[in-house]
Amino acid sequence: MAAKNDLTQEKYQELEAFINSLPTKKGKLISVLHKAQGIFGYLPEEVQIFVAKKLGVPTAKVYGVVTFYSFFTMTPKGEYDIAICLGTACYVKGADEVLNAIKKELNIEVGETTPDGKFSITSLRCVGACGLAPVILINDKVYGRLTPDMIKGIIDSYR
Repeated sequence: MAAKNDLTQEKYQELEAFINSLPTKKGKLISVLHKAQGIFGYLPEEVQIFVAKKLGVPTAKVYGVVTFYSFFTMTPKGEYDIAICLGTACYVKGADEVLNAIKKELNIEVGETTPDGKFSITSLRCVGACGLAPVILINDKVYGRLTPDMIKGIIDSYR
């Protein structure tokens, strides 16, 4: 079995190969960060520094992009990322109560991951499914018209 450092090195090599395959590096920061997050699962400081060096941009610029866009994360997410919409339509229809049920069921807060690495909770401002409010996404699967009492069953289906 490969050592953890070997796996990390393979990930850096995969990212470097992607960067090197770009016809131009100018204007490709967001594309590279998407690829990096896909490879590593998140964007820790070391990966941001690597991207900055490879693209020839300041690390502060990379950090600024990572922290500006909610898609990017600097902390590892769980195998199942539960993203709750807290936009106006969802909030008015009870998203706060659904969120409280999720937090209670998993015993974590928004931005945290369960100790086993299985679940994390994130919040979004709008997923564009206002007619289904309140809405959560578990990875890419949408659950709508939720009530707090539906949460345990949904989460149990992923356990």
